[in-house]
Amino acid sequence: PRVSEVSPSVFTGSEVRAIATPDDGARLSETRLWDEATRPIGPQPDPKRRYTAAELASSQTLVAVHDHLRSELRAVRRLVDGVLAGSLEVPQARQALAAMTLRQNSWTMGTYCAAYCRLVTTHHTIEDRSVFPRLRRSDPRLAAVLDRLEAERATSHEVLEEVDRALVLYLETPNISPALQGALDVLTDTLLSHLAYEERELAEPLAASGFL
Repeated sequence: PRVSEVSPSVFTGSEVRAIATPDDGARLSETRLWDEATRPIGPQPDPKRRYTAAELASSQTLVAVHDHLRSELRAVRRLVDGVLAGSLEVPQARQALAAMTLRQNSWTMGTYCAAYCRLVTTHHTIEDRSVFPRLRRSDPRLAAVLDRLEAERATSHEVLEEVDRALVLYLETPNISPALQGALDVLTDTLLSHLAYEERELAEPLAASGFL
């Protein structure tokens, strides 16, 4: 459940983790860019720890930003479907793809970091207030998880670039639509898996670290 569905207004560590969007395990492609079984797992939530709704604001923001990215991914799939169906020209699809959040600095810095920095008024720079360094300092036990998330984030960005390259190739050779569809399926699998992992591991630590 989302935080808004959890009652009363004080939450346990386990309830905080429950706000994460679970990975349903569905995959569209046989290509795997990482082994999910090797993902580090962070410390388990303290069942005795209690969080107020205000303390959960960071976790809620993380999920909200990720939900936006999921929405944009659905838009990407609609664009490619339009190209393959002949109802949308490739240049239009590339232009829309380039404007999406996935291609902006907020993605290269971490999907949550940019949104967090927009919401919080601070005298510090974005780098000073970036999320991962703060989490590293607040709980060193998260180091392996954060390292893995950073590596996956870089890979996910590369996959999006591959979708763009596939669009260009399709423009040159329209009869190779399987390559474009395949690139999109890999992007979908990669991104959704990554977002679910990040939420699962960071929702509770964000609340515990007191970002807001």
